[in-house]
Amino acid sequence: MRTIVLLDHLKYFHDLLHGYGPLKLPHEALWKVIMASWGIAFFEYCFQVPANRIGSYEFNAAQLKTIQEVLTLTFFAVFSVTYLGEKLK
Repeated sequence: MRTIVLLDHLKYFHDLLHGYGPLKLPHEALWKVIMASWGIAFFEYCFQVPANRIGSYEFNAAQLKTIQEVLTLTFFAVFSVTYLGEKLK
């Protein structure tokens, strides 16, 4: 369960702040967005590395990847509707 919680937090950092959050800042200087993304990536890896290490005791590599992808698709579906204003089809 700890693995899933850590991976869930990882997806929050990745999608909202690091990956697609900058789409809402089109007029900000590119170098500022890049620097902010690198800073956020540090915290992203603070969740990813422990999640994979802890998870390796409970799950095999294929299971870990499957969990990550399910969380990614679930979080991105919610994120794209609520934050980006997209519609699911």
